[in-house]
Amino acid sequence: MFVTQTSPPQTDVPADVRPWPALGALCIGFFMILVDMTIVTVATPTIQEDLDATTNSVLWVTSAYLLAYAAPVLIAGRLGDRIGPKWMYLTGLAVFTAASLWCGLSGTIEMLIAARVVQGIGAAMITPQTMAVITRIFPADKRGQAMALWGATAGVATLVGPILGGVLVDALGWEWIFFINVPVGLVAFYLNWRLVPVLATHEHTFDWWGVVLSAVGMFALVFGIQNGEQRDWDSVVWALIVGGLVVMALFILWEARNRKEPLVPLSIFSDRNFSVSNVGITCMGFAAVAMGFPLMLFAQLVRGLSALEASLLFVPMAVISLFMAPVVGRFTDKVHPRILTTGGFSLCAIAIFFVAQGIDPDAAWWRILVPMGVLGLGMSGVWAPLAATATRNLPMHQAGAGAGVYNATRLVGSVIGSAGIAVLIDSRLVAHGLPTGGAASSGQSTLPAQIWEPFSDAMSQATLLPAAVLALGAVASLLFEMPKHLHGPAAAAVPAAPASD
Repeated sequence: MFVTQTSPPQTDVPADVRPWPALGALCIGFFMILVDMTIVTVATPTIQEDLDATTNSVLWVTSAYLLAYAAPVLIAGRLGDRIGPKWMYLTGLAVFTAASLWCGLSGTIEMLIAARVVQGIGAAMITPQTMAVITRIFPADKRGQAMALWGATAGVATLVGPILGGVLVDALGWEWIFFINVPVGLVAFYLNWRLVPVLATHEHTFDWWGVVLSAVGMFALVFGIQNGEQRDWDSVVWALIVGGLVVMALFILWEARNRKEPLVPLSIFSDRNFSVSNVGITCMGFAAVAMGFPLMLFAQLVRGLSALEASLLFVPMAVISLFMAPVVGRFTDKVHPRILTTGGFSLCAIAIFFVAQGIDPDAAWWRILVPMGVLGLGMSGVWAPLAATATRNLPMHQAGAGAGVYNATRLVGSVIGSAGIAVLIDSRLVAHGLPTGGAASSGQSTLPAQIWEPFSDAMSQATLLPAAVLALGAVASLLFEMPKHLHGPAAAAVPAAPASD
């Protein structure tokens, strides 16, 4: 027996809407904000030296963006429902583009971090609207392909970022990794204005307590982890970490007791595929951000590569992922998600493990390039299937909330990944008797030859962290159930709903 339609029909979609051109326009802005999650990776040593920053403070250029991105993303989804996803998207795009100009004009590390916070807020306004519009303008039998394109966009963006960053840093300077967003943002604004339909809005009661608790809890937790090594894990650090965990627990308790309209309706986690998808995307978000930092520091500070040359290490991953993304997309509506995601996560974990073995002053480059190609193959089996599976079984009236939660958990993984890799890098450097300020502290662009070996060992050991997290994602993927639309041809015609809301 197939599940019957329980959600409202899509009566608010204009009859003349062209879903695929609208999705293409949405993906331009979405691609740009995701590129900015990883584009800074390859520029980190250059920014550190140019702005005379410590390793920990320059890593906050990424962490601040991710934290400002993650904290408001849930409420941004609800605001999109209230004022219209198109208008929310365009407002966020304008904020992001203006903040990008500010980033490029920054003359101190503190100003750059502040500008990145504003960038993150703009990104948070954009992201939930993309999945919400897909859910509302695509029929159920095409939604998997659309979500696959959305997921592939996210995956490819994380790979293109370091390569594009290398080209821009070498050719024009680190400022241009931000300046490039200005013309792209203007083009994206025009296309979204023209192609994305105006959809009906819905009244919502905002869960302000939920917003405050989630934002405060996440900030305290990440800030504590990020500064643990620098403060020698003193009482202030532990107070922040424990306090953050307590506030997050209070947030979950409040959401469970809120009978009006919680920021996160916990009932959506009763769908196993949604829950597993969130665990998976948290692991992938963690690894996508964390894996690049130790590799780029090794390539530039030990092997003496320029930013552009170091970014070329990501080319095999990006090329194979781009080639495989449409191939995998064709299978996301037909194949059990367990097959694609478990295989993808496993390949990613194995590949990063072998990348770590290649981080050695005397190793041949193929020891990094070959596993990077395997990593691209693995990632193509993760991003798109997870995005397509996450909200497929949710009823239409919960799809927006599901999209917000999915994006928030992805960002939580990225934030923790950025903080975690910073702590581990510092810890490994201290363990090998090295300073944590990097080459910038001595005014050099490369490290002295006598410390190449211990520095490389520290970076290799740090790289094992994202590999372990990806292995966890592979284990979680084994819990996927057969999606309802695969139980029979009729089931694909309607979105399946849980037995209770």
